Amino acid sequence: MNKPLLIVVTGRPASGKTTLAHIISKEIKCPVVSRDELKEGYINTTGISHNHPNTSVALYIYDTFFQTIDLLISKRISIIIEAAFQHKLWQPKLLGFIDKADVRIIICETNSEITTTRFNERLLNNPDRRTFHGDEQGEKLIDIYKPVNIEASTLYVDTTNGYNPIIEKIINFIKEKKD
Repeated sequence: MNKPLLIVVTGRPASGKTTLAHIISKEIKCPVVSRDELKEGYINTTGISHNHPNTSVALYIYDTFFQTIDLLISKRISIIIEAAFQHKLWQPKLLGFIDKADVRIIICETNSEITTTRFNERLLNNPDRRTFHGDEQGEKLIDIYKPVNIEASTLYVDTTNGYNPIIEKIINFIKEKKD
């Protein structure tokens, strides 16, 4: 029996992970579960700001994100998940899927100068972004980001200028059968 694919697309803020996750989704016909997009949907529904006092939006979305992944994997649905997965916080949850899914990790990389520039451009182009994401913390994460490191097939993708390796090779990495 084939396990569903769990494609983990990660990287520091503004490294290109959301864009890459959606490109992969179109190429392989699998849904994307994005932590930031779940948070946006929640905030749109509740009207609560990311930084609203006496709420724990981040923790609520963290739990909802992993409940969603667990549901889809248990129903044998291959998915792409996307977030700035940091090793310390995310590793224990991701390890819970190793026996349930064929986990592939894609880490988007570029230098911190480029991610800082992209990050600032994103804030200028989307003034509502701080309401949804509390980007003051995201800016700090650019320099201290430590990618998740678990025993799973891992591909590093340089997003400095397009994708290296190219999209076709990324798709081949996803589709290759494990031994």
